[in-house]
Amino acid sequence: MPLTPATDDDIWVVSKQLGRPARDIVAIAARCVCGKPTVVQTAPRLGDGTPFPTTYYLTHPGATAALSTLEASGLMAQLQEQLNSDAALAAAYRAAHESYLADRAQLERATGEVPEIAGISAGGMPVRVKCLHALAGHSLAVGKGVNPIGDIALELCSWSPERCVCGVETDVTNR
Repeated sequence: MPLTPATDDDIWVVSKQLGRPARDIVAIAARCVCGKPTVVQTAPRLGDGTPFPTTYYLTHPGATAALSTLEASGLMAQLQEQLNSDAALAAAYRAAHESYLADRAQLERATGEVPEIAGISAGGMPVRVKCLHALAGHSLAVGKGVNPIGDIALELCSWSPERCVCGVETDVTNR
């Protein structure tokens, strides 16, 4: 999926979504059908110098709430069992990890290497299922078929990228 430059309005919306000032957004990696940010691409090193391995950060409140519900349901443990017993799923998940690292390496070429996070992607990849938010964010950013666990989480959650539930709380005209 194409990344789009983050506008001042995008950064304002993301800050409202997060309930804090947005930090070090490089681009918008996925948008709601209404056009508001859903996933941001974040610099691998934050402005304060902190290494930040989460290249794709899910910001949409509806999506984060739905994925939190899935995490609380025990789905991560079920997916971990499936990952441990299904060689094809494990290979696809490892490929998702490599895809994530390749995307961050491209950012690092532009912004400088961050050796502290070399080989670390997000969400527990390549061998653990640790954070459905990060995995679904990756899926939304790169499209279906790259991150199998993120895809499964998006299929099972109550939120859909095809239906807007942003509401007026992020309406830039109401600032």
